[in-house]
Amino acid sequence: MPGITGIIGRGSAEQRASQLTRMVQVMRRERFYTSATYHQESLGLAAGWVVHRSSFADGNPVWNAARDICLILTGEDFSDPADIATLRAKGHGSLSDNAGYLIQGYEALGADFLARLNGNVSGILVDLRLDKVLLFNDRYGLGRIYVHETPEGVYFSSEAKSILSVAPGTRELDATGMAEFLSCGCALQNRTLFKAISLLPPASCWTFAGGALVDRQSYFSVAEWEQLEPLGEAEFHDQLNATFNRIVPKYFSGRERVGMSLTGGLDGRMIMACSKRELGAIPCYTFGGTYRDCTDVAFAREIARRCGQSHQVIPVGQSFIRQFGALAEESVYVSDGAMDVTGSVELFANRLAREIAPVRLTGNYGSEILRSNIAFRPQALSSSLFTPELMQRSEAAAAIYRQEAGGRRLSTIATKQVPWHHHSRLSVEQSQLTMRSPYLDNELMALAYRTPPGREFSKTPALRFIAENDARLSGVPTDRGLLYQPAPVVGKLRNLYQEFTFKAEYAYDYGMPQWLARIDHQLGFLQLERAFLGRHKFYHFRVWYRDKLRGYLQEVLLDPRSLARPYLDGSRLKNLVKQHLAGTHNHTNELHQALSLELIQRKLIEAAWQPH
Repeated sequence: MPGITGIIGRGSAEQRASQLTRMVQVMRRERFYTSATYHQESLGLAAGWVVHRSSFADGNPVWNAARDICLILTGEDFSDPADIATLRAKGHGSLSDNAGYLIQGYEALGADFLARLNGNVSGILVDLRLDKVLLFNDRYGLGRIYVHETPEGVYFSSEAKSILSVAPGTRELDATGMAEFLSCGCALQNRTLFKAISLLPPASCWTFAGGALVDRQSYFSVAEWEQLEPLGEAEFHDQLNATFNRIVPKYFSGRERVGMSLTGGLDGRMIMACSKRELGAIPCYTFGGTYRDCTDVAFAREIARRCGQSHQVIPVGQSFIRQFGALAEESVYVSDGAMDVTGSVELFANRLAREIAPVRLTGNYGSEILRSNIAFRPQALSSSLFTPELMQRSEAAAAIYRQEAGGRRLSTIATKQVPWHHHSRLSVEQSQLTMRSPYLDNELMALAYRTPPGREFSKTPALRFIAENDARLSGVPTDRGLLYQPAPVVGKLRNLYQEFTFKAEYAYDYGMPQWLARIDHQLGFLQLERAFLGRHKFYHFRVWYRDKLRGYLQEVLLDPRSLARPYLDGSRLKNLVKQHLAGTHNHTNELHQALSLELIQRKLIEAAWQPH
């Protein structure tokens, strides 16, 4: 994944330079990446970056006209065009026509300019006038920065593997972070999977002087949003309409072509409803499977057609299966282990999506921000696989989760779910293209805090927005069979049918109970999966592990190294693999976890020092 990396310290400049070369090298993996470094010995800084060519950040370092303020960044900012124009009109000089206004913001406002950042962005600002360095991230912490603090200085990077490559003491799994990863799907409280590596908290601004960390500040708190008064339904509807129509055009801007990733849900459809783009201007696509056109494909194709846009299906099928081993290993490596092996699907599909357009616009985070959807929760581990000590740590992880989720629901989503949970998939996606979503826009987020009481989980505002902004789209049901004003009986039957097929597919795939697995095994000759799978999901690891991926599964998990890991019972792992491959049991989640941990060990712990 593109990003920034570096060291700020008081030690040898030659050593920092040598370490930085390796830190950048392990991040540069794709032909469309470009990279460089910047050294400022007087401040103890050695910094590097890897970016997508022609992206917003492709211009590092950004200098002011006097060349005494320098900015190195990763990600994108979507500040209000009027604010950008105002800064430039004030005459603050810059040598960049892309991200240069951020330098102008710092010249005008000092470090307070960070509060105006609007996007998944992080960076380093060097002020040679004041002899200081600022290390910062966005207000959600989605522009992730890993940090490792030592007596000699601070190592920082958008990718943990950069730090792992030069700091041998970090090449060990953190027991608490690992338990949280297995239980909750991510490490909590700004921990990571690795010893002595943590995350820069959301909205951070760390100040360094003379190579030493002298101040840690937060430039924004969600308390500012929590104090906003809720709106009435009519006023909220009017403001949602105005706000969304105002911000969406920003996300179609830039130097690169933008493609729209469509599903059968509401959130991408809201974007299309107010995109107001000319015919054929937005290439649309949907990820699909092999059994049939899933609901996402069928409805997305119709949405694109009604908007006068092209549509393609990116199939995840035999080509993916053939590459699974390499993709699984790469996705774990790219995401620093934050994404489990199912990230292989995202890596495969987004690699093909880049061929359509290097920027992918999505409805990601819409259900979370507009409908307060909690996307991650603790789950009990399998006592038949993991050691008692790890089981105890997983129970503690569940308690920590409950503590962290105890505040306002939307704040939990914005400051915990987004940076801890959502980053994992995003990191794999961003390794291939530039990801955008308007749903984390500061203006829209502030409005979400003003949702009328009782409407926090309602789909009606989104359905109404779509109907009023593009009536052509309101006639296409969602993947759950919803319409804005459905015929009472027909609409209810449609919704019940879609809900039934969704739950039936889950029960026949990830969620298949063991008693049903035994029955399915007895009836295997009927190939019943063809009747249930592929209606809503386009990847099906239960049957893939059992059949097409069995060779890779055996090769990795039955290897003596895997069976000897101290956090699991090797004989039980061997038995789980045998049962799943026989088709008599469903151990999909346990196999995900064991396979992911083993690849973390091999690709990030044991071989982290090697450039990938």
